[in-house]
Amino acid sequence: MTVEMTLDAHPRSETGRGAMRRLRRARRVPGIVYGAGKEPQPVAIDNDQLYRLLEEESFFSSILELKIGSEKTQAIVKDMQRHPYKPLVQHIDLQRVQSDRKIFVQVPMHILGEEVSPGVKKGGVLHHDMLDIEVVCYPQDLPTHIDVDVSKLDVGKAVHISELHLPSGVEAAALQHGVGHDAPVVSVQATRKTRGGGSGGEESAESE
Repeated sequence: MTVEMTLDAHPRSETGRGAMRRLRRARRVPGIVYGAGKEPQPVAIDNDQLYRLLEEESFFSSILELKIGSEKTQAIVKDMQRHPYKPLVQHIDLQRVQSDRKIFVQVPMHILGEEVSPGVKKGGVLHHDMLDIEVVCYPQDLPTHIDVDVSKLDVGKAVHISELHLPSGVEAAALQHGVGHDAPVVSVQATRKTRGGGSGGEESAESE
């Protein structure tokens, strides 16, 4: 079921620690909305609505419909401060988006084909070098996740950023800085079994 990514935000004028404590006692999370050439707007967001959306993986990689009083705007989550040891959100930063301006967003990656990966079948361990990747695109092109196919990945091999199949209009932010930033996304690492220590006479994938 598709979850509607909507947040109701209430304008606030009070700032400072005392005001923040009062907001939290009223079950609201203080935040700030900025960008799109407009003045930053302090807001307060209802706990229940925010925490419900936090259960969705795509919350951080979705365009949110933000309602501030009678005004509606589109925004993305840019930062969120959590309590150091309690399951509480202390502050949230939201950036307004414009359809003609590209945005930089961290998008989660979904691994596909692990169960048929040659390297995993030989006893190798699939290592997630990155859990998400920063992409740059227009708001309307923002994907909720990126698929990473490892179905042909052997021991000692990796999928790099440049090998990802990104949707049309989406670029990897790291590659804008040159090929030296083409980091591995996921790899299959050798174990004693893949070096010949396990049963079945598997040959080593690495030179001794």
